[in-house]
Amino acid sequence: MEGYEAKVNITYNGANGDLPDPVMFDAAKGDILQWVTEALQNGVPGIPSDVNADLAGFVVEKFERNDEVDFNRIVVRPKTEFGAWTK
Repeated sequence: MEGYEAKVNITYNGANGDLPDPVMFDAAKGDILQWVTEALQNGVPGIPSDVNADLAGFVVEKFERNDEVDFNRIVVRPKTEFGAWTK
């Protein structure tokens, strides 16, 4: 992975997986959500494909590399209230 690229981790429908290819860390939220939507429609390792994937209301979080993790990360996940229990 090059300097300002990032791994993208996705939580979707109770499953979790990573995009196989890195993306630019400074990409816009809308672009990231579009790429992830397209990937989910075709299947992401660890997440079954969903031709109707909809990421409306999903959160995009960015984490720069640090002493413990030597790569940039982007996390795409459903929006939840901190500490809330949902069924």
